[in-house]
Amino acid sequence: MKKLESVEQFNELKNNGKHLFLFSADWCPDCKFIEPFLPELEEKYEDFTFVYVDRDDFLDLCAENDVYGIPSFIAYSYGSELGRFVSKDRKTREQIEEFIESF
Repeated sequence: MKKLESVEQFNELKNNGKHLFLFSADWCPDCKFIEPFLPELEEKYEDFTFVYVDRDDFLDLCAENDVYGIPSFIAYSYGSELGRFVSKDRKTREQIEEFIESF
């Protein structure tokens, strides 16, 4: 999974191609819960590039995107937001797959 390095990179990625941004943090237990199956999801949904956004490194970006709970997902296709799965609640593999398959 790519790791976001700058706000400029976020804007470049969201406007070019299909990307699924995972807003997360190393200390978050609910984020750790989904880590084991993320590689399988990346393989299954290969039309998206998965990008890890460290919430602690990008607090302003999280606020701009109304991401106040983690783990959260926002999907973009060539500048258009396809959907968001944003909350502070633990997410299951099935919920994440249902979210990705909804667009």
